Amino acid sequence: MKKTFLLLVLIFIVKLASAQTQTVRGKVTDGASRSPIIGANVSLMGSNPLVGVATDENGNFRLAQVPIGRISLKVAFIGYEDVFIKDVIVNTGKEVILDIAMLESVTSLNEVVVTFQRSEDAKISNNEMATVSSRPFNPSETLKYAGSLGDPSRMAANFAGVSGANDARNDIIVRGNSPASLLWRLEGVNIPNPNHFGALGTSGGPVSMLNTNLLAKSDFMTGAFPAEYANALGSVFDLRLRKGNDEKHEFLTQVGFNGVEVGAEGPFSKKKTASGRQASYLLNYRYSLFGLMSAIGFQIAGTPYYQDFTFKTDIPVGKKGTFSAWVLGGRSNITFLGKDVDTEGDAYGDENNNTFVNFGAGIAAASYEHRFSDKTYGKITLSGSQSFQNFDGDSVIYQGDSKNIEREIRNETARFSNDKLSINAVINHKINAKNKLTGGFIIDFSRFDLKGTRLFPRTNELRNATGETMLGQGYLQWKHRFNEQLTLNSGLNFMSYELNGKSVLEPRIGLNYAVNAKSSLNIAYGLHSNLQPILLSFFQTRNPDGSYALNNKGLGFTRSHHFVVGIEKSLTENLRLKVETYYQSLFDVPVETRTSYYSVLTEGATFEPTNIGNLVNKGTGTNYGVEITLEKYFSNSYYFLLTTSIFDSKYKGSDGVERNTPFNGKYVVNFLAGKEFKIGNKGNVLSINWRITSAGGRFVRPVDLTLSAQVGATVYDDANAFTQQQTAYFRTDLKFSYKINRKRLTHEIAIDLQNITNSQNVFQQAYNPRTQRIGTAYQQGFLPIPFYRLTF
Repeated sequence: MKKTFLLLVLIFIVKLASAQTQTVRGKVTDGASRSPIIGANVSLMGSNPLVGVATDENGNFRLAQVPIGRISLKVAFIGYEDVFIKDVIVNTGKEVILDIAMLESVTSLNEVVVTFQRSEDAKISNNEMATVSSRPFNPSETLKYAGSLGDPSRMAANFAGVSGANDARNDIIVRGNSPASLLWRLEGVNIPNPNHFGALGTSGGPVSMLNTNLLAKSDFMTGAFPAEYANALGSVFDLRLRKGNDEKHEFLTQVGFNGVEVGAEGPFSKKKTASGRQASYLLNYRYSLFGLMSAIGFQIAGTPYYQDFTFKTDIPVGKKGTFSAWVLGGRSNITFLGKDVDTEGDAYGDENNNTFVNFGAGIAAASYEHRFSDKTYGKITLSGSQSFQNFDGDSVIYQGDSKNIEREIRNETARFSNDKLSINAVINHKINAKNKLTGGFIIDFSRFDLKGTRLFPRTNELRNATGETMLGQGYLQWKHRFNEQLTLNSGLNFMSYELNGKSVLEPRIGLNYAVNAKSSLNIAYGLHSNLQPILLSFFQTRNPDGSYALNNKGLGFTRSHHFVVGIEKSLTENLRLKVETYYQSLFDVPVETRTSYYSVLTEGATFEPTNIGNLVNKGTGTNYGVEITLEKYFSNSYYFLLTTSIFDSKYKGSDGVERNTPFNGKYVVNFLAGKEFKIGNKGNVLSINWRITSAGGRFVRPVDLTLSAQVGATVYDDANAFTQQQTAYFRTDLKFSYKINRKRLTHEIAIDLQNITNSQNVFQQAYNPRTQRIGTAYQQGFLPIPFYRLTF
């Protein structure tokens, strides 16, 4: 009897495990007005019999007992275009919560039209004003792609027109533009560099502070972007944080390249409001894995220490309002001792110098969004941020040609900080199905404290400035749909900067024409402007009498005209071809007053600030190219992505010579593919993901060996600046992952094998005074990176 009972219990457990399900729920709204859509049909595609529900009076829906695995949803409502959401991953350890926006049809019910399939969620940007060069992405892509390491920037390096600056950092080069020309935006707020070890005036770093587990579907744009984006020339990351689960508590723990982290989310109370919504929270803390290993006794030279924290809360206010608050902050520090540097292998560090750096950034924001009517909603956000960078450097003098240190001399120190208070306001009004207006403003009040001194061989005060300034932006956008096939996106942005007294007016316009149900033609133009980095503006030029002058303070904006033409075609239901060609003309670029190769367009991919004075806005540059994307969305258990970019990036300094920019690699080819295998009948999945990248080498300033030997330090041959190209870059990564679904929890285990061929890609070259030769540092060799995540 006992054996029979135990056998029945075992059979029950096995059947329970083999029939694991999860809840999929969310909200359906009008994409233009944010008003809830009542009675929309949400159905599980491929289910038999059909599984579906209708949204309630608040636009909410709930699908219970959805099978574990990948699913697709269809959302339909009379008078609106159907929405298809594909490749939704359902796990046992976490509920799926979706925010779905629908586009109102401009035709009457008795009209029959053939339109391009804008409703495919994976193809649609959050920002409906984007006409060209916009790629939406889901957080799962940052973990899916081999080599991406859960980092949005490293993931974006796989897209057409984009390449990584180097393996050790996540700076990205977009269409030949400097990485510094990228704009980071989070929840509508323009934020400072959100990367650990992120220097002021740069946009990247070795490790991202952004946590993939907390991001929602976001946009990445590479040119001719809508009028609401200003102070950017090359690209925009417009990121969104998701809302925490407002019905149940869920938890996460994870170990990987980005560190050791724990997270939690859930409702503050289970009591629902009149709108059916509840206040929720979302938080995560992460600490450096190598720092933790060092703390318990594993000493590693050059150990990076960093930690970050993210928090968000959403609180319903009545039936039509939502109060949100969020915080993102992180600190990082590292020490490079010259005696520990491998001169042939370390990408960072110099055996002749000790380097001590400390970075930090923090952003906090509070916003209120209110739906005034079924056609109008607005949002106001107050935010504050602080970023700082501390640096100390020593010159290391050795005994003869040995590695025995004779003495160490402090040669440079820097203390930089930049604080900002901002107010953002935006209002959206849907006039009718054909017309929508959006307007808003952003005002940034900044306070800076910049101190930097070179102490050896003689004292030179590089920066000594404390002050305040203001940047104001205002914009107006109009979307007009002539019919289901032709759409106009237009806008105007005004930007004014108190520091230099300069103002700019920027028009933006784009047209989208749906040729048929599978093809579209897009064209757009934008005039874009970019501020100069604050550290460049306050670099002091030393006069012959020993006094200092701020000759860069009055520099104006770097500006550019950007033209883009593209076609997009759905070859099959899950296979898309996209081709874009672009031309960018840059002008008013800072160059030196004396005859020189130098241009600001050559900066942006290092930790170090630019120490060049006497600049004027007289330089020019051009970027042009063609990009091809062939993408198969996940179906039949596999996907692939092929992107090819052929481009040219040139500039002119004050010497009038047209030169390659450092980022003019000429070509980039990426191929990514992945396959999933279901293991057993419990929802367990084995995934294999592969990535291969080939790109032209960067152009560099050649090292003059003769002069370098004479002065005992690296001297560049600037007469031939950026005429020497490094060897082509090649790297391939392979990632294996295994997902185990159990009742109410999910394990994910992975190993990311980076640069599996151990290709030696050149990072940089410099003169070594101890060996009296030019040394070469290479980028990352073969590196296996483990990963583990538990959600429950």
